[in-house]
Amino acid sequence: MTSSSNSTCKSPVKTVEREKPLQRENAVASQLTQKTRSISLDLRLSRGIAQVNDGNYDQAIAIFNQILRDNPSSSEALIGRGTAYAFQRKLDIAIADFSKAILSNPTTGEAWKRRGQARAALGESLEAVKDLTKALEFDPNSSDILHERGMVFFKSKDYIDAVADLDTCVRLDKDNKSAYSYMGLALVSVGEYKRAFEAHEKALQLDPNFKEGWCHMAQSYQELAEAEKAVECLQRALSIDRRFVNAYRLLGLLKHGLGDHKGAIRELSAGLEFDKLNLECLYLRASSHHAIGEYANAMKDYDAVVNMDIDSQEKFVLQCLAFYQRELALYAASRANVNYKWFNLDDDIHPMFKEAWCKRLHPKGVCEVVVRQPPLRESLKKGRVKQQDFIMTKPKKLLLETADRIGKKIQYYCPGFLHNKRQHRMAGLAAIEVAQKVSSTWQALRKTLISRSKSEAKGGKRSKKKERNNVISENRGGVCCSTSSSSDTSSSCNCHEEKSSSERFTLSWEDVYAIAVKWRQVSEPCDPVVWVNKLSEEFNTGFGSHTPMILGQAKIVRYHPNFDRAFAITKNLMLERKEVYNAANNLVDLSNPAKLEAIEAARSCCDLFGTVNEDFWIVTPCYSTAFEGKSLEGTRLTMQKKGENGFDFSIRTPCTRPRWAEYEAEMAAAWEALCEAYCGEVYGSTDIGRLEKVQECILRLSFYWYNFMPLVRGTAAVGFIVLLGLLLAANIECIGNIPERLQVDWEAILSPELKTFMQAVQPWLSPSLKLDTSWQTLPNVSTTFVTTGSVIAALSSYD
Repeated sequence: MTSSSNSTCKSPVKTVEREKPLQRENAVASQLTQKTRSISLDLRLSRGIAQVNDGNYDQAIAIFNQILRDNPSSSEALIGRGTAYAFQRKLDIAIADFSKAILSNPTTGEAWKRRGQARAALGESLEAVKDLTKALEFDPNSSDILHERGMVFFKSKDYIDAVADLDTCVRLDKDNKSAYSYMGLALVSVGEYKRAFEAHEKALQLDPNFKEGWCHMAQSYQELAEAEKAVECLQRALSIDRRFVNAYRLLGLLKHGLGDHKGAIRELSAGLEFDKLNLECLYLRASSHHAIGEYANAMKDYDAVVNMDIDSQEKFVLQCLAFYQRELALYAASRANVNYKWFNLDDDIHPMFKEAWCKRLHPKGVCEVVVRQPPLRESLKKGRVKQQDFIMTKPKKLLLETADRIGKKIQYYCPGFLHNKRQHRMAGLAAIEVAQKVSSTWQALRKTLISRSKSEAKGGKRSKKKERNNVISENRGGVCCSTSSSSDTSSSCNCHEEKSSSERFTLSWEDVYAIAVKWRQVSEPCDPVVWVNKLSEEFNTGFGSHTPMILGQAKIVRYHPNFDRAFAITKNLMLERKEVYNAANNLVDLSNPAKLEAIEAARSCCDLFGTVNEDFWIVTPCYSTAFEGKSLEGTRLTMQKKGENGFDFSIRTPCTRPRWAEYEAEMAAAWEALCEAYCGEVYGSTDIGRLEKVQECILRLSFYWYNFMPLVRGTAAVGFIVLLGLLLAANIECIGNIPERLQVDWEAILSPELKTFMQAVQPWLSPSLKLDTSWQTLPNVSTTFVTTGSVIAALSSYD
């Protein structure tokens, strides 16, 4: 439900233009300014230009060198030689020649254009735009320059200007398939989906064999989570060119997102047959091997990525991730054949390592402090996934079939959310395990309550209120005791079997959620799903989740549907409080009547930012149910300037010790209320009407969990998994799907109080619930999938 995305990283579009930034089809000869000069000079220039256009760059450079020895300021020769250098990827030398040509003749538009192209190829976007804009002064109707500048805008994520340039380009040159195709990608980024696919279709009408165009359309479909259409486009691209590596990469990325890691490996391996050093393919294949327990293969690919020479920031990020995930794969390998309860990422992995992994930092500082995992050979001796883990038994089959059915209920039916069958299975198994362990806890509590009630009837003098509180307080016991300090709180539920008989089924709310957290960690090990309070001290004093609705000029397809509501809430809070916090966490006064009027009139991020004129945030309220009159810190609605025309409008939930302690108390109270509601008179009821209070208590726990956001990633998925598991423990199964375009976590985050959240959720949830006790006959999850390896095998087997 959250953003997995990146568990794996989506690399920039690779196109012919990226490989050859200077378009050869525009012959140099047609662009050079004609002057009065000798026939000999004209002939030599023509020969040099012909050599460039034929790809004979060294010969061309030699000819232009001869000309420049006789005439050092010849702008035509400088442009010609610079072009030859550019095609040889000697871009700095090319830029130097184009700059000399401009000094020699500032009115030579071709020199400005060529330098702009070369600067764009070096990633110098601002300088490239300036040069191309200058070139347009000399040729305002040049579709070629407009196309080039539009591409620079697109690659620098200035999508609005990209659309403007590319749209003007195709009006001047109706046959420019590349301009149409990139305009489609840019339009998807700004949320204009209808126009986007019209542009994609026009590109492919112009050239049905435009393989890059089919990949671009596939990317747009994948962005909207229309997987089948994306696959069709990619297969079409491969039918045109079976050696087209980018199509294999995108297919691998798509299948990875669908939870088909074995299918992803097949596609990525096919691409690597034609480009053995493709870093993106190697990284994705490594993470896929990692997820299904093929650790030796994962190591080979991770090592290849880490040891590769890189030429971009995007590849550097992948290298850093490959380093961290290699270590995590070694850890998982060492735990494969031991009991699943001993898989404890949050406690076993050094906090500094997890911090650097989440932040995608250079691993140098980590290596100096953190003890590395044992080498693969030693890890595999302890934990090679065994073949018997994949053998399907009747208990496994029954559990997996039930899990697949239950787990599908976590699916969001919103643009951008792929239907990931691996995550569905994980969610189902986690929900069943939650139900089984919570049910055991409730059964033990019920027996204790009855026993104490009998003792009281025989002459006990304690009040019923005190008795009830004493019974429920047992839920705070054990290794994850919710009454302990946050620094001592364990986020794993590993030790029930070791407890004394009187404490055997004691669970805290952390224990319950930790069950789902661990399943989520194992199912997609490259996602940083970790408890924030288990990170380093520095990280624990302000880091948290970040979910953008707008990032730069891009409307984030998953979360932008919540923009209007979040924007209205931001304005209302600013008007009500007449102040916000800036990036330095200092108060900014907004009480000036003119400012308040401007806030009221704001209709866009630009308008609202202009009322403060600096980055700012304002916190939403989250009213307590446990402590009357208390307001908890909800999320921070944050506005940041990004570039000249972009903004980051997002929800950010930083973790601080005071906030953690407040939510810990709220969650403990909600958990106690739930236990009390079910373990009383309605215990074991087969009348769903009598369980209404239990349902409300489950929603209460979920509401505060979503607002708490105690995980770096995965809070939304874990929250709904536990909701399903708690309902099941009360013999209630959710048989309906989450309605289209509704995101349960956002309903909680943008609701100031529990009542508002329940009003949004109950109208569709309540009719979807039915009484069901059949789950009680299911095999026990913990004893059916005993080892970590058997859990990985269960998540990786779909036949």
